[in-house]
Amino acid sequence: MRGIIATGTHLPHRRLDRAAVAAFFGKGGGTGTRTVASFDEDTTTMGAEAARAAVASATGVDVDALWFATASPAYLEKTNASAIHATLRLDASVPAFDFGGAHRSGTGALRTALEAGPTTLVVASDSRDGLATSADESQGGDGAAALLIGDDTAGPVLAEFVGGASVTDEFLERWRVPGGDRSRTWEERFGEVVYAPLMEQAWTAALADTGLVADDIHTLVVVGTHARAVARNVGKLGVAAERIGNDLSESVGNTGTAHPLLVLAAAIETAGPGEAIAIMALADGVDVLVVRTTEAIGSYTPARPVASQIAGGAPIDYAKFLSWRGMVAIEPPNRPLPNRPSAAAAHRRDDWKFGFVGSRDRSSGMVHLPPARVSEKGGAVDDMDEVPMADVHGTVVSFTVDKLVYSPSPPVVFAVVDFDGGGRVPLELTDVDADEVEVGMRVEPTFRRLFTADEIHNYFWKVRPVRGADR
Repeated sequence: MRGIIATGTHLPHRRLDRAAVAAFFGKGGGTGTRTVASFDEDTTTMGAEAARAAVASATGVDVDALWFATASPAYLEKTNASAIHATLRLDASVPAFDFGGAHRSGTGALRTALEAGPTTLVVASDSRDGLATSADESQGGDGAAALLIGDDTAGPVLAEFVGGASVTDEFLERWRVPGGDRSRTWEERFGEVVYAPLMEQAWTAALADTGLVADDIHTLVVVGTHARAVARNVGKLGVAAERIGNDLSESVGNTGTAHPLLVLAAAIETAGPGEAIAIMALADGVDVLVVRTTEAIGSYTPARPVASQIAGGAPIDYAKFLSWRGMVAIEPPNRPLPNRPSAAAAHRRDDWKFGFVGSRDRSSGMVHLPPARVSEKGGAVDDMDEVPMADVHGTVVSFTVDKLVYSPSPPVVFAVVDFDGGGRVPLELTDVDADEVEVGMRVEPTFRRLFTADEIHNYFWKVRPVRGADR
């Protein structure tokens, strides 16, 4: 049996109320909310957070390969998957590859992994933009999802891959040239007309491949950045209205490359055993994937459920959203811009920079953050064990609100954090307003982008408040 062993998702903490767009400009927007990546998040950091959640949900399962798909990569030419690989501290022998720059690359990577191969962590991430008041701006969303795919010899399979189908057609409906700041679309009626027969063809082929009929499908979720084609044609597939699953458009928005994986993870998290789940994705054709949940779903607990992330979001005002997206420029603090990080120094400290690994003195038990060769207690030299800290919670023991230091989104909150089990280090707080911070606040590490200088992204760890069930 081959299928999905674990799921992991990441939805940014901030939410934009679509009504705020019309309130600001007098048009655009709509109802509901969309997720908004923070100024210190990009597709790589969001993908890393989703990947961490998937691995945490599959204790004891070895990852043999890592595939990363996004239409908005942080780097071109350089592999983005390697940073995610480093945060997971995977062995150097585990290959990490990027999959394309198209929306369809997410479902393509997932189907390839489902059909055959080693135990593969498929990660998809995207950040969706558009001009102010545009449909892309309001209907888009930011987020990431990761699915660990393998055989039941690697670990309990939550959802067995039953089959699917893909239909490809060459037509110009959505596109963005390299270096372009936004995607462009053709007139809506054209896409609606072209997608309709492709959806029917792919759906018919998928049912034939799986040996199922429409009534056998417990949940069908249809997604695509062409919302009109989805809305007008989903009812023609023969699946009862009450079995059409939540596409998360009202609370999250469409997360592009990541969205088919995100809605599949959400559907699995709420499913019972023996349910057939079908995901249909519209992008340069139509892809359909069908899985059936197993008895293992009854004992599965995802590290960060989609529902809890949706419920735990906080609002962001529209002006700050525009600032974070680079749509408007605000006066920064009167301080020099940061220097570019050193590639050589970063490589020497990979475990600390990407894995957040400290060291523990064997004689005194003291945890050193960052890792040290010489112990602060006793002075022992090179007598240390590695201590992974990325999944360890901590407590704020003091903090400073700095309104002068450079930041794309001032003020900056620096906190001195005592980690459970030992280790103290000053770190930046994120996903929190300055007036929310207090001594005693519980926090957890999160992988973020500190800044970009000379087109080099400086990735490292910050801490965010532990919220809800994660306390």
